[in-house]
Amino acid sequence: MEQTVQEILALYDDKAPLAEAHTIPAPWYFDPRVAELERQRVFSKTWQAIGRAQQVSEPGQFFTVEIAAEPIIAVRGKDNVLRAFFNVCRHHAAAVVTEPQGCAEHLRCPYHGWTYGLDGALKGMTEFEGVCHFDRAQNGLVPIRVATWENLVFINLDPKAEPLEDFLGGLVARVKPLRLDTLQFVERRSYELNCNWKVYVDNFLDGGYHVPHAHKGLNSGIDITKYTIENEDRFCVQSTPLKQSKEDADVAATRTGDMGHYFWLYPNFMLNWYEGYLDTNLVLPLRQDRCLVIFDFYFEKTGGDASNYNRQSISVSHRVQEEDISLCEAVQRGLNSQAYIAGRLSVRREAGEHLFHRLLAADLKDARLAAANL
Repeated sequence: MEQTVQEILALYDDKAPLAEAHTIPAPWYFDPRVAELERQRVFSKTWQAIGRAQQVSEPGQFFTVEIAAEPIIAVRGKDNVLRAFFNVCRHHAAAVVTEPQGCAEHLRCPYHGWTYGLDGALKGMTEFEGVCHFDRAQNGLVPIRVATWENLVFINLDPKAEPLEDFLGGLVARVKPLRLDTLQFVERRSYELNCNWKVYVDNFLDGGYHVPHAHKGLNSGIDITKYTIENEDRFCVQSTPLKQSKEDADVAATRTGDMGHYFWLYPNFMLNWYEGYLDTNLVLPLRQDRCLVIFDFYFEKTGGDASNYNRQSISVSHRVQEEDISLCEAVQRGLNSQAYIAGRLSVRREAGEHLFHRLLAADLKDARLAAANL
């Protein structure tokens, strides 16, 4: 007999301390009912990074994304206010804006020509004379909470959610000394993986456990013996001293400075920082067994001689990502095996993963009554 969602959730003990803890159980990574519960209770209730403030720095600029299966548009109004809306026409639900980004005087639905202002107000309807009991003021685009941090744009689909600054907590102070606002966006790369989104997050949060075994090049440039893991609230900071080595010339040339810092913000956002370099990673579920990882690359210097360094840095990241794709897809296959239910965690290395699993369990287990209807 198939397990209920409640029974699957109950397989994990989120009260166990790290030394006694197991990972979340395998069904959490492949059961579609758990994926739907995550959409409702995690991705629809947390602050999600959706883009760069630079994309909407001028009045009329906009970009579109999809979060938790919801189409979204972020737009800078003529009054210079940044707003976000569900990208859904109030007439017959078509996407009002179909371009990924751009600049516009107004937002006009391509289906029936309904027009909205940059503030979301409904400005005009074609051939709508004679319609009774219609209040134009009540039929503007539906707003979404939006806020910015470190030149990043975040949205939250829950109108009752806490402010972004409260959600970020101590991460704000931890990141500020790195002066991310001095870095310039250079490139975006996206990868689709045949694994659950949580597999990718687990891999990021294993405290460098897999680095000596799977990332030989990267490992040559860090001192894994002095790797540290710090948990706080909804985030984890992993840090490592850097070292110079001739084993991998590309790593030695691009991973410079004294330290590397790797930040994770619950549930699905990461920042990887080295001196003069940053990449951000956003992990989005596509199905219960497939996810999208979006990398944005930032550098202190661009153009001229810096271009070669930037390309080389991105190439190193791409190589590491290809190695991680192989690992994560292999893990997803293993999670579907009858030989595996859950594993144990390294006290030395996997405190970040333990935090992730407990935060996720808290969100999902609060939803047991809702799960009964899935």
